[in-house]
Amino acid sequence: MHATEPTAFQHRDWDSIPVEQIGDGIERQMLWGARTMVCRLRIAARTVTPVHSHPHEQITLVERGRVLFTVAGQERVTSAGDVLLFPPHCEHGATMLGEDVVLIDIFSPVREDFLPATKR
Repeated sequence: MHATEPTAFQHRDWDSIPVEQIGDGIERQMLWGARTMVCRLRIAARTVTPVHSHPHEQITLVERGRVLFTVAGQERVTSAGDVLLFPPHCEHGATMLGEDVVLIDIFSPVREDFLPATKR
């Protein structure tokens, strides 16, 4: 299915969604519809994600752990319960602090670059 095609209702449990290793200490699970994508990331303590930007709007929910985010050149520490909104093209990166972290990233539109080749 192409990311822009309509999708049917889905009811899933995270345990039923495949886990992919996308980097050292980073696991990702994904679910997407026609216009929105949600990713659950489990990231090992002290892992660093480089500063980057993309044309997608992104909302990040910190589900577990503490994260030092760098956003547009400024640093801020976040913890479980915090929610961040990154507008399109906003430069951001993250350093996981002294414990494993779980983040929920929501993207609109769908990050087609994240989709398996068969789904693009």
